Amino acid sequence: MTTAAMMTADTLPTGAAQPDASGAPTLRKRLTDWIWHIHGSVPLDPGQSPDEAFDRLDPLFRTTGTARERNGDTLTFSKRDAAAQDRMAVFSGGMLWIEAQAEGLVLRYRLLSKALLYCFLAPLLFLAFAQATVALGKLESPKIEAKKPKAKKTPAPLNPIDKALGAPAPEQPKKKGGDDDKDKKPSPTEGYVFAGIFATLYAIGRVFEARRVGALFRRSLRQG
Repeated sequence: MTTAAMMTADTLPTGAAQPDASGAPTLRKRLTDWIWHIHGSVPLDPGQSPDEAFDRLDPLFRTTGTARERNGDTLTFSKRDAAAQDRMAVFSGGMLWIEAQAEGLVLRYRLLSKALLYCFLAPLLFLAFAQATVALGKLESPKIEAKKPKAKKTPAPLNPIDKALGAPAPEQPKKKGGDDDKDKKPSPTEGYVFAGIFATLYAIGRVFEARRVGALFRRSLRQG
């Protein structure tokens, strides 16, 4: 696998927005990348070379299902069927590169996570289900109202003479047990609940993973 093949639009550095056919950056892509891309930087220790930095990071990418390629001061990687114990399993690909700044060398990274993307889309899917349920309920409402039985008169009580003669009491009208369940309107509550759960998971995961991977890179660079 060549470096050019792995440096796709999903693994370009932060400042390199994907151009369209006319060569202009795609604004829509820049506005949506934050959903499943994580950006960050970690300063290298004084005197630490790019080769030494990548050597210390190498164990993170020497795992089952990971393809990696280094070209100079840039490392690109992609993952497929990553193992559960892989500390980078949540990311499906990305790029790391080293830049020279006034204060020294800095490791920058841009990582792609399909897991975050799916977690972001899940609430939208459940909200769509909830809205469809509301629309279905409005359509079913006239039918339910039409099916409601008219109120039945309560039988008159027995007079004292009939009671004395032992006449049986008039039977009360029986209720059909299954009608209430059938006449209930579909509820969108479940859809809203699941949408809230996945939205919370995304918000927590987005912040947690950004901090976790930054700390992971920082710790790896300090080892040795």
